[in-house]
Amino acid sequence: MLLAGAPDGPAAGFVAAMNAGDPQAIDHVYEDGAVLVPVPGHPVTGPARLAANQHLQSFGLPIEARPRHSYVAGDIALLIVDWSMRGTARDGTEIDMSGTATDVVRRGPDGRWRYVIDNPHGTA
Repeated sequence: MLLAGAPDGPAAGFVAAMNAGDPQAIDHVYEDGAVLVPVPGHPVTGPARLAANQHLQSFGLPIEARPRHSYVAGDIALLIVDWSMRGTARDGTEIDMSGTATDVVRRGPDGRWRYVIDNPHGTA
């Protein structure tokens, strides 16, 4: 998975990995100490971040994401990304999730952009 190039690359990489059902590929779009906010006010990192993303994958539904804005300052960028996940989960539950994420990404020494903060709930 190529994450070099534009700062909104991690959003596309996340979608591709999520929709492929590959939790390890999802984790590669994050820096090692990156924070995910799966529930407003409850940031997680490390194994808890991986578990939160695996929970989303367990629905078996595709996720869509459309970067709206990216604001770049050197090797750091703020991304505003509209996303959605809708359909019938594997367990028969109807899922209708969407939001506007506010994410911070950083370009590493290898030129690849990775999430530092992934907040799918935007301002919450």
